[in-house]
Amino acid sequence: MLRDFQLMLSRLYGIEQALDVCDFLLTDACLLAELEGGADVRPTPEKVLVQESSDEMGITLYLDAKLLERLTSLDPRRQLSRANLADFWTVLEGVSHFNYITWNAAADKSITLLEIEMQAEVDKYVSARLLLGQQPDNTLIDSLFSRLFDDPGFDASLGPSELSRYRSASLYAGRFCRSLEQRFPTTSLAPEMLEELRAFFRLSQPAKVGHIQSALFA
Repeated sequence: MLRDFQLMLSRLYGIEQALDVCDFLLTDACLLAELEGGADVRPTPEKVLVQESSDEMGITLYLDAKLLERLTSLDPRRQLSRANLADFWTVLEGVSHFNYITWNAAADKSITLLEIEMQAEVDKYVSARLLLGQQPDNTLIDSLFSRLFDDPGFDASLGPSELSRYRSASLYAGRFCRSLEQRFPTTSLAPEMLEELRAFFRLSQPAKVGHIQSALFA
């Protein structure tokens, strides 16, 4: 399942992904705590750990085992619904982070935390549209935007800087996805939409924000 999500994102953005996300997957919460040094960290069902040195980078994607069990039993590849949408978005966010971080690292491009979160929000919206467009029951597509962006919920334990970053990422991504929804309302991805998504993926954070704030999205 994770490989399918990774392949979906890689094909969507026209990128080569040499690393298999499953090779970097961790589902043991106790081992995660050890990797984080036993520090007082915020519990979460999804987390990406990055270890950087002068000449290399290590990465681990943690996904809660029960989260994966639920999504396996209610497979969104067969039918994305209200019952599995939240879990799908949680897992997809982790895969998005993994793909975006490793692809930019391979290209020797520096990225920001806001940029990573912003791209993940876009990926969650577009991936849900892609899946629903291939399924017989796609009624959920009409409420995707509102479910993701109209009233996003944030972990109450987030610190001020983290909360500000997540809010900004949701705001910017929501504005971009609202424009996509208005200009490309059908379930399938129009060639023009695909071209714009691929260009957006490759932009730096300042360029992403500038694109969203341009007259086109005013």
